[in-house]
Amino acid sequence: MPKIKTHKGTAKRVKVTASGKLVRERAFGNHILSKKSKSRKRVIATPATINGSIKRNIKKALNI
Repeated sequence: MPKIKTHKGTAKRVKVTASGKLVRERAFGNHILSKKSKSRKRVIATPATINGSIKRNIKKALNI
């Protein structure tokens, strides 16, 4: 049976922590930052953990 390939687009966007959690970066933090409040930009700067039903799909794409 052949090896299962890792989905490279997902691998570039999602990291796996030492405890096995999936971490991603948040959107909307690259440009047009002057109109966004400081508190909103702080939230955007923090990484987000992936939960719910999509977690199973991402783990399948990463072969975890």
